[in-house]
Amino acid sequence: MQSLEINTHGRGQALNITGQVAQVVAAAGEGQGWCRVYVPHTTAGVAINEAADPDVMADVLMTLERLVPWQGGYRHAEGNSAAHVKSILVGSSVQVPVSGGRLALGTWQGIFFMEFDGPRRRRVLVDVSPA
Repeated sequence: MQSLEINTHGRGQALNITGQVAQVVAAAGEGQGWCRVYVPHTTAGVAINEAADPDVMADVLMTLERLVPWQGGYRHAEGNSAAHVKSILVGSSVQVPVSGGRLALGTWQGIFFMEFDGPRRRRVLVDVSPA
């Protein structure tokens, strides 16, 4: 298992980490198998979505903010309940097939680290296993 370090620069961000995950997959040397990407944080997540047009992920963040506004009368004393809710909605892990030693993502797909309570220093765990 590899740990990637991610530094975020804003409260809400979608950072394309596909290249970093692909490097871990290549180094693992598995021709066929699975790659699991896990975010061990309660105010961040990971998602697979379109990586060709950055406006897509900007729209996703905007929509999540509309659905779960930062100021919402929450009870959590730390003041970041919206980030916790968004993390639950997005999820903390994704799984991608590995084929021919590479991520078997669709043509437009990328893997995104989703920050909801930044800026912060975060970790992403990447595990590659044989089929």
